[in-house]
Amino acid sequence: MIEKPNLNEEEIVANYQEFLALIKSTFTGERQEKLLAMYADDAMGQELSLAPASMSEHFHFAFPGGYLLHIMRVVKCAFGAKKLFQAMGANIDFTDEELVFAAMHHDLGKLGDETGTYYVTQTNDWKARQGDVYQMNPNIQYMEVTDRAAYVLQHYGVKFNWKEYLGIKLADGCYKESAKAYLIGFKPEMYLKTNLPRVIHVADYVACRGEYDSLQVKPQ
Repeated sequence: MIEKPNLNEEEIVANYQEFLALIKSTFTGERQEKLLAMYADDAMGQELSLAPASMSEHFHFAFPGGYLLHIMRVVKCAFGAKKLFQAMGANIDFTDEELVFAAMHHDLGKLGDETGTYYVTQTNDWKARQGDVYQMNPNIQYMEVTDRAAYVLQHYGVKFNWKEYLGIKLADGCYKESAKAYLIGFKPEMYLKTNLPRVIHVADYVACRGEYDSLQVKPQ
């Protein structure tokens, strides 16, 4: 995976092919077929290759191709987080396939849907000068990123189980108000019955932190 803020066409294509190879090596049968078809769709494949990971230079990887770099980093971090959880005695109650699926699709909503892209070029000069190089597309229906991810997967007929759904839904942890009901349970029956969402959240957080730090100007 080629990681730098100014990717050329060959590098973007190479990253896309590496992503497809991960699908082929992880999934089988109908799910592999549906995922490959989804990412072969002209609009979805182009967004996968060219979308940024965020809208602002103050966040992480806000450049063409940044989304895919972030996704592959979260997949890598997820395996590292799994090892850390396991070393500390936490229950690993999910498969590697479930881990990769959730990590791979936790930000899928940032690719938009059949009605349009999620990110568009910033049109406000003042905001652009402040580092907001992209903005959310005002012409598509607002959804939380994780809600749109679930919508897009079902739109393309990709099946997922409840662990994978929660891994995607709760990837941002308590930074999202809608996740708190799942993560801050006051009754035992409300506690999460899988550690997959916790692992995905740690992986996403660490990847984002590294992406932000890697692009900052280092003191001489």
